[in-house]
Amino acid sequence: MTLTVPEIMEKIPTAFAAGGSKDLSAVVHFRFTGAEPGEWNATIQEGTCRVAQGLPRSRPTISVVADSSDFVRIASGELDATKAYMEGKIKVAGDLLLVPKLIKLFKLP
Repeated sequence: MTLTVPEIMEKIPTAFAAGGSKDLSAVVHFRFTGAEPGEWNATIQEGTCRVAQGLPRSRPTISVVADSSDFVRIASGELDATKAYMEGKIKVAGDLLLVPKLIKLFKLP
């Protein structure tokens, strides 16, 4: 069964490994194109992660733009995120040094 963007975004807070994030504060803005277009945001603060549909309320630390099908493939492990970035399938702007830290905090299937 193929996951959808909303299903993946709903899983993000439970996939969040809070242990390494006590001092981390970040807002990630996701913009999806393709079959499931839309905007989502994840706010990481004080060891918690909240996800909401729509634009973030504050300025994002990182912005991610991807085709929804590529994002689903990355989240399901079918496509390597680094390879997708290098091939231009996913675009990331903002604090790029924070990206590896964030990747380590999320354990999606």
